[in-house]
Amino acid sequence: MPRLQGEARGRWAARLDSGLFVAGGVLSVWLAYLTLQEGIQPGWPLLLVVVFWGLVAYLVLPRIHRILTQIYLPDYFIGRTRTADGLLGDPVNLALLGEAEQLHPAMRAAGWTLADELTLVTGWRIVVSSLRRRTYRAAPVSPLFLFQRRQDFAYQQEVAGSPNQRHHVRFWRCPDDWLLPGGARVDWLAAGTYDRSVGLSLFTLQVTHKIAQDVDAERDHIVEGLQRADPAVRVRVIEGFGAGYHSRNGGGDLIHTDGHLPIVDLTGLGEAQAAPPPAPPATRRTPPAQTLFAAVVTAIRGLGNLGIAGFAFAGDAAGLELDGVDGAQAVLPAIGVALICVALFDLALTVLMLTRRNWARLMLCCLSLAGAAAVFLSRTLNNDHGRLGGDLVSLGLSVLVLLALSSQAARHWSRSAGTGPGGG
Repeated sequence: MPRLQGEARGRWAARLDSGLFVAGGVLSVWLAYLTLQEGIQPGWPLLLVVVFWGLVAYLVLPRIHRILTQIYLPDYFIGRTRTADGLLGDPVNLALLGEAEQLHPAMRAAGWTLADELTLVTGWRIVVSSLRRRTYRAAPVSPLFLFQRRQDFAYQQEVAGSPNQRHHVRFWRCPDDWLLPGGARVDWLAAGTYDRSVGLSLFTLQVTHKIAQDVDAERDHIVEGLQRADPAVRVRVIEGFGAGYHSRNGGGDLIHTDGHLPIVDLTGLGEAQAAPPPAPPATRRTPPAQTLFAAVVTAIRGLGNLGIAGFAFAGDAAGLELDGVDGAQAVLPAIGVALICVALFDLALTVLMLTRRNWARLMLCCLSLAGAAAVFLSRTLNNDHGRLGGDLVSLGLSVLVLLALSSQAARHWSRSAGTGPGGG
């Protein structure tokens, strides 16, 4: 019985998460529209047009793509990776046989550098390196997904010391007993492409690397480098594995391939070269950026309410009169107590969310949705179709928290806490 109850709670939480995910997408469109409306006026509000671009590029379009691709894209292997937004990403153009203890030394011997994990620090470093045109040999790559998980690791080669141009390849360990369509067994799948410049994504308008159209050239570059580094590397090719096609990747860049899939056999590498690989990244224990952002915003909101409560009590102590309000001396303390309760509730939920209580994350999502809905209802009931004014900040923060906590990264982090007390 407890197991059945747990499964029922899990299904309920999943349905609630789906609803919150869609609600976040709808509210993000509304927020972007109101931001543009506020920005189309002379003076400093024009800066809000830049905010509008940021909302559309990094919140609205990615959320819309994620919702739509869950409907029309198949959830099985089709030889293409996916972006974090659910769009089709780079093609899978390489397969390998061998263990990690053979793959890592082979890549290093071929002149490749293991890419750093993408974090706030390394992400900022690659931005600075790109702007200053400084070398960053281990620059991180954006996450792509295969087998419903991001790459296990990636390797790259800078070109002329510039992080804007580089060879790079992502690797995914295949699931146990998984076979390629057609029945071939491989241990790793990889997607190699060449970054030719930095530009805007065609589909999301985000700043991203633009890849060269001929992905076969990058595939051949990887294979030939491995063979030059060690003659024990063997290669066989599955011709016509995927039909040759012209298409676009997740950034909107044109890609062209003949559809051939080389299988690189590393099992013949000698023991002398099979040095221990770099330690794999540990299971994520720190919250993702989305969860941290929501926690900071909610904590600031809670502390702000505590500050306002302090002013309310101070006004009561000073005998502050509220025009037109009967019993003002009773109103101020009541407001202060209510604000303290709200603030403590916010702070408690923030702490519980950071300890990976999934129900606390869902509760904060619902509170943020309620805050945004209150603004919408107020404008609707008052027939207010003008500019939003001062409520834009509170509405924006509510929508941003909802988007952050309903994101795939935040959901996965909260749900993967296990069955211990930190779980949902």
